Amino acid sequence: MELRELSTFLNVANQQSFSKAAQVLGYTQAAVTIQIKQLETELNTKLFDRIGKQISLTHQGKIFYQYALDILNGLEEARDAVADSPELTGTLCIGSIESICTSFLPELLSEYHKQHPKVEISIITDSPEILLDKMGKNTVDIVYFVDKRMYDSKWVKVLEEPEDIIFVAQSGHPYTKKDDLTLRQVIREPFILTEKNASYRLILDQYLAAYGMEIRPFIESGSTDFIIRLLQTNQGLSFLPQFTVQNQIDAGVLAPIAVSDFNMRIWRQIVYHKDKWVTREMKAFLELAATHPH
Repeated sequence: MELRELSTFLNVANQQSFSKAAQVLGYTQAAVTIQIKQLETELNTKLFDRIGKQISLTHQGKIFYQYALDILNGLEEARDAVADSPELTGTLCIGSIESICTSFLPELLSEYHKQHPKVEISIITDSPEILLDKMGKNTVDIVYFVDKRMYDSKWVKVLEEPEDIIFVAQSGHPYTKKDDLTLRQVIREPFILTEKNASYRLILDQYLAAYGMEIRPFIESGSTDFIIRLLQTNQGLSFLPQFTVQNQIDAGVLAPIAVSDFNMRIWRQIVYHKDKWVTREMKAFLELAATHPH
């Protein structure tokens, strides 16, 4: 039994696909199939059920999965334990949403790079749902996201901070000077919003639908920076995490809009999978994120 066969087995199980695992590992699909067959032959058991194009772990496969995971995690732990140098030289893959990438991550990663210049960092941006799925498939190490409070027995949460989501406009907009506006009044204005899969946009849409209301933006964009630039030219209103526009509010360029019958708070969260061996590179990032000024 070879370590590469264990790694291949775990990737196939996580991806639930021979072809996707091959892409992740840089193998041909035939090579992945051969490795799994060799493993099944050596163990004298069937690890995967193959029904059409769908694959899933057998009962024996589920048992073996945890052992394989423990073996590879133990190997990573052993490598860390006998490392000659305290200098970190590995890799780190972080999954995050666009608004975090344009606000908290740049300064955090800049400080991390100063402390550990030889670590290779990759950032994947997507919706929380997709990123958490990638974490479950071991294609990202850590997920840093904003959403409602979320818990899962398969996660370890290392950060949970409340964040207000606000209506905002250019500081000269007449609505920024009022304090008696209702939600129904505000949503009649021209809006620039994030895409519907953004967590706070989805929560807003669901709330409005529950009261028979709807918001129809004239522009939708996945780029928070783009939305902020449009707001600064007095192009309508938006609904954004306050941390993304705090600098512009402090500078007097943008201003929040008070809505008397509505407020929203969601949570900035950092999680990793409980079965993931926490490498020294991950540990350094998590410690920095937990202590870094927010």
